[in-house]
Amino acid sequence: MNAGGIPLTLPATISREVISECVNRCDGVLLTGGEDVNPSLYANGLSAQLKRTVTLTPDGGARDYREIVLIDEVFQQCKPLLAICRGHQILNVALGGTLIVDIPAQKKPTINHRRMDKRSDMVHEVRLTADSLLAKITGARKLGVNSTHHQAVNRVAPALRPVAVSDDGIVEGLELKPGSAGWLPFLLSVQFHPERLADRYPQHQASFDGFARACVLNRRNNL
Repeated sequence: MNAGGIPLTLPATISREVISECVNRCDGVLLTGGEDVNPSLYANGLSAQLKRTVTLTPDGGARDYREIVLIDEVFQQCKPLLAICRGHQILNVALGGTLIVDIPAQKKPTINHRRMDKRSDMVHEVRLTADSLLAKITGARKLGVNSTHHQAVNRVAPALRPVAVSDDGIVEGLELKPGSAGWLPFLLSVQFHPERLADRYPQHQASFDGFARACVLNRRNNL
């Protein structure tokens, strides 16, 4: 997103060896959006009503497995990580957290979080934690965001902390807790899609700029 990086696509593989080598050759990893994370990875005994709300990846769970291995390799190799939407959710699951399977069915939201009609527009605000990485790189305490999801973070993984929250309590951003084991040079996950807003809103471009800077610094430090 005009941050100076050269993107490479991870092969559609579940080979730990290949995934490890791909992480080794990259300066950082970005987890993108996509279909729902399989609830079997974080919940048991879903009702028929909730099961009907889930749209799984069409590959039989290979993407879920691949991304969990990828996240583990990021921590093993200490690389910068930026996670978006589904990436935000699979990161929380991979580190021991859970998800809300369907916001309308399990919560009483005051915000419509599935604005598919306004994918590239700001539709609500999130409050940012003052000392967070996200607040520092955007220079803001509130951030207007787009919203195209029906699942969300429920129980936050032990190593993470919420740093962006909507007015109805949905966790919209996560970072590592200070002092957490496996500290990375950069970790930011967001529920919204900054790539759809970055061309018009510098605060959203700032997430990619910050990630790219972290990748450059990490590479220099490891030369």
